[in-house]
Amino acid sequence: MTKIVDIRAKSGDELNGMLLDLRKEQFNLRFQRATGQLEALGRIKAVRRDIARVKTIMAERSRAASSNKA
Repeated sequence: MTKIVDIRAKSGDELNGMLLDLRKEQFNLRFQRATGQLEALGRIKAVRRDIARVKTIMAERSRAASSNKA
C-alpha cells in the first residue's frame, strides 16, 4: 500500500508510470485469481485502492490547473 504523501510528492509523469504499473499488476492478479494461482487475496484490494489514490491526485491536479487558467 502506498501512502498518499508519497503519491503527492511524485510528478505527473511519475504518476502516469505508477498508474500503468498498478494496472498491469491488477491485470496479473486477476489472471492469477482466475487460474487459481493467487495466494495474496488482499493484494487485489490494495492495488485497487492505490489506483484510486493515484487517479484522485491526478484529478485534483487537473482541476487545480484548469482553475488557475480561468
